[in-house]
Amino acid sequence: MQDRAIYSSDHELFRTNARRFFREELEPNIEQWEKDEIMPRSFWEKAGANGFLCCGVPEEYGGPGADFLYNMVLSEETGYAIGGASVGFSVQADIVAYYLLHAGTEEQKKYWLPRMVTAESIASIGLTEPGCGSDLKAMRTTAVRDGDEYVINGQKTFITNGQNCDFCLVACKTDPSKGAKGISLIIVETDRPGFERGRNLEKIGQKAADTSELFFQDVRVPVTNLVGNEGEGFAIMMRELPRERITIACRAQAEAHRAFDLTNAYVKERKAFGQTIADFQNTQFTLADIKTSLAVGWAYLDQCLVKANEGTLTPEEGAMAKLWTTENEGQVVDKCLQFFGGYGYMKEYPISRSFVDARVRRIYGGASEIMKLVISRTL
Repeated sequence: MQDRAIYSSDHELFRTNARRFFREELEPNIEQWEKDEIMPRSFWEKAGANGFLCCGVPEEYGGPGADFLYNMVLSEETGYAIGGASVGFSVQADIVAYYLLHAGTEEQKKYWLPRMVTAESIASIGLTEPGCGSDLKAMRTTAVRDGDEYVINGQKTFITNGQNCDFCLVACKTDPSKGAKGISLIIVETDRPGFERGRNLEKIGQKAADTSELFFQDVRVPVTNLVGNEGEGFAIMMRELPRERITIACRAQAEAHRAFDLTNAYVKERKAFGQTIADFQNTQFTLADIKTSLAVGWAYLDQCLVKANEGTLTPEEGAMAKLWTTENEGQVVDKCLQFFGGYGYMKEYPISRSFVDARVRRIYGGASEIMKLVISRTL
């Protein structure tokens, strides 16, 4: 992960600080937080105090005004950390913050962004609904205009930061007759009457992440909570999705790299049949394949990161990056776990966490099949 031409010495200094932060604040606590099935707000607040939230928010809105590559350094270090897969910072920093920056009103930016930088406010985004999955056009949550308010009814599921969030950027049908052109994005504060958090969903991996159901029953919000224009929600989502997918790709690639590093160290220590596991040709060949696949992934990912920083990353490029890195991660962690034998199946070994945490990367942010569909449309 080091010595990559896209990153400056300042980026690498930021990386060093981020890795130290996760090593000191996340890794010693991840087992307890997994039992709690949530990360405490104090962890978010420490991240904000150290400048690790919303790096790309301009100074005028309380942020550091850094380039997008700082966000990606943080995504990589989050992925590289033990238990980092449960950290929901990317929804806050790489998704919702940019929705507001690019489509929000000046009032929305001035109110929410400074609070997101410090973790005074934690954000979530409500896209997925029961029975809809990746088919965003099929969502059923509605927002009906009533004077100067919208009345929202519906539900969302699999929402990252669902228990901790102070507001949710909710995708709603404001005109169901118009299909995708009838979808709008509306900020819903979680203290409004009619809003209810559902259960904190139990998952096979990412156990410290608060992933929740959210319910909206006649929730009234002012029309000033509309992000962008009415009916522009789907277009905004399509414009921002490449950034979300490149973030997922960075996390997946770094998680795979950590699994490789853990395994490479383990096989040099573990002995079998009178020699270390690293002495077997099968081990050497398998790890050589993994190292090569990681190098290929980083090379393409870095090309995409340059374009993401310039604002020129296309939907198909974001889809290709996510497809390659997440599918490769699944293969890497599976091969790595095998070298640990029975110990790899034990929770006390970090490789077991890597194995279960990695699986969802091929699903959220658009499943691999959706990525192939996006790519195939350009053929």
